[in-house]
Amino acid sequence: MIPRPSTVEYRLGAFVLSDRTVLHAEPRLAGVAAWLRATLGPPTGATLPPGTVTPAGADAVVLRLDGTLPASGYRLRVTTDRIDLAGGDPAGVFHGAQTLRQLLPPETLRRARIGAGPWRVPAVEITDAPRFSWRGCMLDVARHFMPKADVLRFVDLLALHKLNVLHLHLTDDQGWRLPSRRYPLLTETGAWRAESMRGSRHHEQHDGRPHGGFYTADDLREIVAYAAERHITVVPEVDLPGHTQAAVAAYPWLGNGGPPVPVRTSWGISSHVLNVSDVALDFCRHIIDEVCDIFPGPYIGIGGDECPKDEWRASPLAQQRMRDLGLPDEEALFSWFVGRLAAHAAGHGRRIYGWDEILAGGAPAGAAIAAWRGPEMTALAARAGHDVVACPDMSVYLDYRQTDDPGEPIPVGTVLSLADVHAFEPVPDGLTGAEAARVIGAQCNVWTEHMDSTRAVDYMVFPRLCAFAEVAWGPRDRDHDDFQRRLAEHLPRLDALGVEYRRPEGPRPWQTRPDALGRPRAADERRAELLELTASLRTPPPGA
Repeated sequence: MIPRPSTVEYRLGAFVLSDRTVLHAEPRLAGVAAWLRATLGPPTGATLPPGTVTPAGADAVVLRLDGTLPASGYRLRVTTDRIDLAGGDPAGVFHGAQTLRQLLPPETLRRARIGAGPWRVPAVEITDAPRFSWRGCMLDVARHFMPKADVLRFVDLLALHKLNVLHLHLTDDQGWRLPSRRYPLLTETGAWRAESMRGSRHHEQHDGRPHGGFYTADDLREIVAYAAERHITVVPEVDLPGHTQAAVAAYPWLGNGGPPVPVRTSWGISSHVLNVSDVALDFCRHIIDEVCDIFPGPYIGIGGDECPKDEWRASPLAQQRMRDLGLPDEEALFSWFVGRLAAHAAGHGRRIYGWDEILAGGAPAGAAIAAWRGPEMTALAARAGHDVVACPDMSVYLDYRQTDDPGEPIPVGTVLSLADVHAFEPVPDGLTGAEAARVIGAQCNVWTEHMDSTRAVDYMVFPRLCAFAEVAWGPRDRDHDDFQRRLAEHLPRLDALGVEYRRPEGPRPWQTRPDALGRPRAADERRAELLELTASLRTPPPGA
């Protein structure tokens, strides 16, 4: 089973799931019961009709709540005549139901029946609960658009591995995927680019193929509802004030002057950022309003990463704004801008979630931090009093190459192997107990510059996401050899689900990209680069 449960005790015998099996669920678990019927019925023929279950009743699946269990935790007891699944809350029961699926043969993960059974569940008692409350995956749909149906499929794969946050990166220089009633050109213009880079940006090759797409408001509401049924929270991200060339292409008055710019066709960081006028701030506020209307979760991602200040240094408007506010430099202007976004989100009862660059100058109170530039940034955010999600690039960026194999498609970044991901520890050494408690979880990130299809995402994400699921769910101490043995049994489940993961023996011919050159990096080179990037943030800023 993946992730590995906390305790597992096998017993003699097995429960046989059949068309005679009934399901009894407490009223608060009607949603989990409906999902379980829809999931297990087609491949097994066990439709699990409602049934009244007595203490002596047999051939039943029972779903219930147990206040003695922790939130998101569960206890699964399987005997020869009953499956009893109790959870501390509905999320816990749902996670237990995912474990139940993994106790059945892989054929039961398919969408239709291909075997005759019998469908045996081994007699077992499992007690389990997650270590972290935030077990996330960031999916970049801005660089390469992922159609709604593929996002829903991705949600199901996250749920199978007991992840509970989908961070959707909806806007960037290369595309704007978020609908807006007030600013329709964001999708009419900003959602489409003339071409994309083929391979690493360092080779400056383009494919000559237009690319684009966007979601409607109802598409996004459907994704949110679908995820919620699987106890996954969708955290939307609108990257501000940098990574906004697509928005400036749609509405040039958002920029800092100069000739019109197109939606960016190259990877990397654009120098075109939002200006700091009241009009631009109102634009941001209106977008936050619309985001809050679609996404009900407590967090709103505002990005805040990789915002070049060159245009602000050359902008009379930005310089006047700094003088009016008494700000010493453009970094302080950036912090002021982020503070305005945080205040507006707070008016909706939401907290901002930003990349660790927003720590410069002191992040707004209540902001949650995505610490991507190494464990030092996780520690810095925690010591500054922020909730922090650990997602360092050298440990959990799933766009990084998986091995030194020359057949790896578009190899970029440092090698990030399955074992590397499994060894990742989200809580840095040296934190006090209170500081460590502020590390609310971990997140793997799927940047899609080099993933132009769901097949490419499958290859880069799996099975490394399986390893990450163990990091986010289970204890600090992990046995990689044990994980490898369980993974061998888990891969047939991915096969049944149609996931085109990276095989242990390496990429298959159609998974290579000889037409697109990469740019491998050495680990020492990347560590030195990160140290330089974070050198000025070694200690919390005054008043942070």
